[in-house]
Amino acid sequence: MAWALKLPLTDEVIESGLVQDFDASLSGIGQELGAGAYSMSDVLALPIFKQEESNLPPDSENKILPFQYVLCAATSPAVKLHDETLTYLNQGQSYEIRMLDNRKIGELPEITGKMVKSIIRVVFHDRRLQYTEHQQLEGWRWNRPGDRILDLDIPMSVGIIDPRANPTQLNTVEFLWDPSKRTSVFIQVHCISTEFTMRKHGGEKGVPFRIQIDTFKENESGEYTEHLHSASCQVKVFKPKGADRKQKTDREKMEKRAPQEKEKYQPSYETTILTECSPWPEATYVNNSPSPGFNSTHNSFPVAEGNGSPNHQPEPVVQVVDNLLPTATPQDAQQWLHRNRFSPFCRLFTNFSGADLLKLTREDVIQICGPADGIRLFNALKGRVVRPRLTIYVCQESQQAREQQPKHENGDAAANTFFVYHAIYLEELTAAELTEKIAQLFNISPRQINQIFKQGPTGIHVLVSDEMIQNFQDEVCFVLDTMKDDTNDGYHIILK
Repeated sequence: MAWALKLPLTDEVIESGLVQDFDASLSGIGQELGAGAYSMSDVLALPIFKQEESNLPPDSENKILPFQYVLCAATSPAVKLHDETLTYLNQGQSYEIRMLDNRKIGELPEITGKMVKSIIRVVFHDRRLQYTEHQQLEGWRWNRPGDRILDLDIPMSVGIIDPRANPTQLNTVEFLWDPSKRTSVFIQVHCISTEFTMRKHGGEKGVPFRIQIDTFKENESGEYTEHLHSASCQVKVFKPKGADRKQKTDREKMEKRAPQEKEKYQPSYETTILTECSPWPEATYVNNSPSPGFNSTHNSFPVAEGNGSPNHQPEPVVQVVDNLLPTATPQDAQQWLHRNRFSPFCRLFTNFSGADLLKLTREDVIQICGPADGIRLFNALKGRVVRPRLTIYVCQESQQAREQQPKHENGDAAANTFFVYHAIYLEELTAAELTEKIAQLFNISPRQINQIFKQGPTGIHVLVSDEMIQNFQDEVCFVLDTMKDDTNDGYHIILK
């Protein structure tokens, strides 16, 4: 009875230009009518969506739906009328996404006959998990080494060109396609919703994901950076066959409900229409080359410390001197990020000056860049170097110490002798590295040092080997004595 009274209002609302504040019951009728029209139409034509768009202002029509993306998987029937649709997927199963050109004649003529680029990613639906996305994905990487969250099933896909999967972005794939031709891309999601829950109680307690597609056109430089359209849908991923069981369970629950209760829920659609959304923030810098692997940071320390080595002379200047200054302009800050292998984050820090970046706390940087790159960026901003594996302190024995040595067997025990010690930092813990560092201290070539000995019990000279250095205590002190080699122009070094 109440529904019948509401029906005449439907025409009034439509004639008034889609009044925004219509009541909940009228919205329900609109969705039921829309569901009926959609279920009777061909999914590729999508007439109900075109009818809705025709009532929008002409100037916004191009921006809202230039494309349509259809995920070929059924929506859940246990979703209330005003909630977003929810689709269940099986882990590792290939699902088709149809890429449809939804433009009218004359719209976006600049992409006619040209390729566009689409980026598909699996992201978190919950805001709480979005804030910690990098940490969550990094944890998944450690638990599933070698696996990807999202993959393309290239043999089954149609019309895609140059498909790519960045090894550093496990949840992202991208490809080119021609809107004027039939295009279908098949994706596989390998993570399941329960992998990101605090307590794993099964698929029903798993967290929802979002499948988002961002599409771009070429700019004047030939790069696909100009945003055209973004759309997404909500999904949950189950272990193989789990999505089918969950869909059946939801259907059986709805069949047991009373007719009045059923009216509060959406019907199950055979396919899922991705709805318009904001572009993903990181979508603009996926064209940049991936940052080097984590091992690259470990190789930087010996270079930074080897200032006196001819083989490592060019690079230490960058490591030691290239600190970001508070006076750096945003352009200078961008160049600094590029030089220090933070190119993927240049877009995020476009308007940041040196002072802005230096004000960020460790927690801020980790939240923005994730734990791995965030810690690396924070250390680079603060000019922190890697702690050496071994530190020893050495002092060159002076002429005064030699004169007093018969009276004081331990040179550093002489009360009237002042010793200045120098720190030597070792990372490789080898005799060759120690030779190189001592040569720097004496301003000579490492080739001029023939042997290094350590004074042992009863004054014997023990040849220093790699194994001996590895057993040195950290921050041990030595007095260096030099002895001329009679056979050539070299020296022997004695650690006392």
